[in-house]
Formats: sequence, structure tokens, C-alpha cells
Amino acid sequence: QVQLVESGGGLVQAGGSLRLSCAASGRTFSSYAMGWFRQAPGKEREFVAAISWSGGSIYYAHSVEGRFTISRDNAKKMVYLQMNSLKPEDTAVYYCAADRNNGITAELREYDYWGQGTQVTVSS
Repeated sequence: QVQLVESGGGLVQAGGSLRLSCAASGRTFSSYAMGWFRQAPGKEREFVAAISWSGGSIYYAHSVEGRFTISRDNAKKMVYLQMNSLKPEDTAVYYCAADRNNGITAELREYDYWGQGTQVTVSS
């Protein structure tokens, strides 16, 4: 069992940066792949980025590649999403998720545990 708690969201102007954090609890965190997803009002939840248990494999959605960076610290049981050059279309609730199968996938249904989300609002 893994519990996930996101933090770091807020209001930022276009072109600005935010760093999201995801704190995990549970003994097996370091063996899970982790992902970030987001959901804008009236839209489906969509994949943002994923990282393997070791951090050796990383995968980004095309819409954020080159602007966002996912990372993890297994000793601290933390996952991060550094977001630079933010755009108004990045406005959404951002969710952290854990995949027991370490699949580094963009498929929502592959993730077993989810956090409650943190709001990111980018003003133009």
C-alpha cells in the first residue's frame, strides 16, 4: 500500500516556474514507477510524465517535453515535477500516481495509487 500527497501548486504567471512534490509512504515505494497526470476543468485526466523505479527511464507527454522535468529521490520517498515556461494551457489539477508493475506508462488504468491532487493555475 502506498499513500501519496502532492504539494507545491499555486498561481503563477505565464513563463514562470513551479516545482510540484509528491510525498509517498509505504515500504515498497522505491520499487514502483511513478507518474504525474493532470486534469483541466471539463477535460479528461491526461498523462504528463513518468519515471521508472530507478530513475533510469523517463517518459514525457509531447506537450510538456523540454519544459517539465520529472525526478525522484527514493531515500526520501519523494517524486518531483519541475515545471518551467508555464503556459495558461498547463492550468489543471496535477496528480501523482504509483504503478506497482514499474511499467513507466501513460495509461491511467495501469496506475494503482493516486494522490488527491494539487491545483496549478497559470495566468496569461
